[in-house]
Amino acid sequence: MQSVAAALARLGDLAATPTVSRLANAFAAAGHELALVGGPVRDAFLNRPLHDLDFTTDATPDQILALVKPLSEAQWDIGRAYGTIGASLAGETVEITTYRADSYDGTTRKPDVVFGRDLTPDLLRRDFTVNAMALRLPQLTLVDPSGGIDDLLAQRLRTPSTPEVSFGDDPLRMLRAARFTGQLGFTLDLDTALAMEKMRDSIRIVSAERIGDELSKLLVSKNPRAGIEVLMESGLAEIVLPEIPGLQLEIDEHHHHKDVYQHTLTVLEQAIGYETDRGNLEAPDLIVRLAALLHDIGKPATRKLEAGGVVSFYHHDVVGAKLAKKRLRALRFDNDTINAVCRLIELHLRFFGYTEGAWTDSAVRRYVRDAGDQLERLHILTRADVTTRNRRKADRLGFAYDDLEQRIAALNEQEELGAVRPDLDGEQIMDVLGVKPGREVGEAYRYLLEQRLDDGPLGEQEATRRLVEWWAERAQ
Repeated sequence: MQSVAAALARLGDLAATPTVSRLANAFAAAGHELALVGGPVRDAFLNRPLHDLDFTTDATPDQILALVKPLSEAQWDIGRAYGTIGASLAGETVEITTYRADSYDGTTRKPDVVFGRDLTPDLLRRDFTVNAMALRLPQLTLVDPSGGIDDLLAQRLRTPSTPEVSFGDDPLRMLRAARFTGQLGFTLDLDTALAMEKMRDSIRIVSAERIGDELSKLLVSKNPRAGIEVLMESGLAEIVLPEIPGLQLEIDEHHHHKDVYQHTLTVLEQAIGYETDRGNLEAPDLIVRLAALLHDIGKPATRKLEAGGVVSFYHHDVVGAKLAKKRLRALRFDNDTINAVCRLIELHLRFFGYTEGAWTDSAVRRYVRDAGDQLERLHILTRADVTTRNRRKADRLGFAYDDLEQRIAALNEQEELGAVRPDLDGEQIMDVLGVKPGREVGEAYRYLLEQRLDDGPLGEQEATRRLVEWWAERAQ
């Protein structure tokens, strides 16, 4: 946290940059107010990078557009109905929005847009006090009508108006509150937390896309566990991601197993650690974090109480992948993300067979083949899934996975596992068998691929011999 003086100095440096100073001077010369608002002002106090420059003004959208056109390389007015004009100045993107004094009907998130004339009311309609500060330009006057600086110092999230009014205006702000706890490391003040619990059902009017977007932002934050705990405590998780509360399985006095919910949060934290330590992915990685969060959601449906105080969850990997696909589709995630996450969930138990007996080279090849382009993420998820407090067991599993990765590396150097193909391609198969394109070629291709996975590279001559032999037996 920066001191007020240091934060103002950073903002002054930002205001002196060509992009900001040209804008400020142009609006002032035209007799209009202009203020830097929201995230950049907040982040100056938090010593975070200053980007995503948002401005607010008393100028109308038409006036904004007229002022920025001579200064910018490109402009866009897709948000004109809401008062927002975007522009690119010297390669930097800015958004400028007319002061707003909106009203909401409580049944949708779409406001009746009303443009305002004053900065203070515009700030007071924003989500949280720490985002409701502005820097007037070019005067460099800090405007903080709701005590945002005090809340920054206290690392507290509070709404500028009453939380009932704020969340009633836009229920998505409740998810933003959870996200900011993970992103900024702040805690909710009591009134805000109580209002979220009381008003949680109003989140149902928010579109699935917006909910999915906020959950994604939460997961790629610095500390997603904190945000997930807010969703759980408020009851919002039961509505937006009910599979997570479902992990809090009831444990009776005779059957004992790990707390699946707490285990899941630990796996998520450990996966984040591996993202950084391994350095093979562009962290933060949403797919890894979604897979970590959802990897055990099949357990409630597969839980079985066995004799002798044992609890089993047979096939929870397969069931969990199906449940994850259903939930992620409902939240409008893209197909590539859904397929990657579900593949990781399907495979997250595969490694544990490695510790029960030595895998053949064939089994290692199949592990790599089945993981495909998700192999590095599977390494991370599988390692993160080890949460036992038994140090000897944890070390044994860790050493076993080290050994598996070493074997993958050795086989990959010999055989290029990432591009495993049969020793004959489709054209060669048709030539050998004397057949035309069709189902039989696909069957032959799959046969040769299995041979390749079992025995490694065969060479064209041996592959041809096996193919002819297989074809003859098939004809019998």
